[in-house]
Amino acid sequence: MKPVNLSAALASFDDVYSPRIVQRMNDYDVRIAHVEGEHVWHTHADTDEFFLVLAGRFDVAVRAADGTVTTVELRQGDTYVVPRGTPHKPSSPGGSILMFEPSGTLSTGDAEAGEIPAHVDSTAGHDL
Repeated sequence: MKPVNLSAALASFDDVYSPRIVQRMNDYDVRIAHVEGEHVWHTHADTDEFFLVLAGRFDVAVRAADGTVTTVELRQGDTYVVPRGTPHKPSSPGGSILMFEPSGTLSTGDAEAGEIPAHVDSTAGHDL
């Protein structure tokens, strides 16, 4: 195992919403991604999702059981956990994030939209 510099890792790719795996820990991936634009409404039925904003702004709209939508605005250095089973839709005017997710977790979870937009990579993460 070698150390990974997150700035260098982020500089190695430009794709948005296409996470790269920078480390693995137990059964979890540590992933980074550039973010910009709208993601899709989706749910992770079996896992929470942890976000740390490395740069810029990252918003997470979450839908409560009664259908109410609340948007959480995150800025550099902020963390947020979306509880398992909670429908959510990330969006960003531009930035980068770090995520902890169980290995094999799709970035689009159980997507609600029929089609995933071309700028959103439905993946379990790519190696650097």
